[in-house]
Amino acid sequence: MLLLSLALAAVAVWLFLTAVGGEGPPHGMYLIGAGVAGFFSLFCLTGFYMINPNEAAAIQLFGAYKGTDRNEGLRWVLPWLARKKIAVRANNVISEKIKVNDARGNPIEMAAQVVWRVTDTAQALFDVDDYREFVTAQMEAAVRAIGSRYPYDDIEHLEITLRGNHEEVGAELRMALIERLQVAGITVDECGLTHLAYAPEIAGAMLRRQQAEAVIAARAKLVEGAVTMVELALTQLSEKDVVQLDDERKAAMVSNLMVVLCSERDTTPVVNAGSLY
Repeated sequence: MLLLSLALAAVAVWLFLTAVGGEGPPHGMYLIGAGVAGFFSLFCLTGFYMINPNEAAAIQLFGAYKGTDRNEGLRWVLPWLARKKIAVRANNVISEKIKVNDARGNPIEMAAQVVWRVTDTAQALFDVDDYREFVTAQMEAAVRAIGSRYPYDDIEHLEITLRGNHEEVGAELRMALIERLQVAGITVDECGLTHLAYAPEIAGAMLRRQQAEAVIAARAKLVEGAVTMVELALTQLSEKDVVQLDDERKAAMVSNLMVVLCSERDTTPVVNAGSLY
């Protein structure tokens, strides 16, 4: 079509020059031919359009959708077919920080990063008003839904949390976004949380709570280990017949070992050179 358009333009120029440059008055047939050839040359030129890599063009005939052209380069369609271009390359969006109440009712701040792209140009252009604004709105809705479904943290690690299970939460957020954006012909390649923190009004209190829970957990672990070590010491002393201890001496030994093992400071031993009594 490009060669045809150039050929028609050359014919129009030749006919016009022939009509004007000939002897006598201009030849009317030459002028008419030049006008017709020039008209069809311009008519062909209006049907050309360019498609860049990772770009598509939706074709419409008087408002009716006729298909999508994804072949890059110089393209041509009949001039009365409208072309509407849309990018199908990957887009990276980071949402604004939003405040959400987690599964335990604690206010937290969340933000997500999403990599998305258009897969169905007709849906993206005609099924939603503005597909980019639609992505932003659905991102916020999905982040709120996921944030309210799980607790921020769990010191006992018995359930899925936002802070401790990034992969599981990210995968569920991606599936939720794919389901929400399907109506707009958009798919999500990757997503994850970029910001996760307690809201400023409770951040100090929750930090103290986490510290207290960590101290309690550490103490419980120390006591559990100390009890195991004391039990092992008493069992081996009894089995190997190293010394025979009555209940009072066992109680004294257990008390001393528990103090030594559970103390936060180094203990100073005292050697008893006399009798145990």
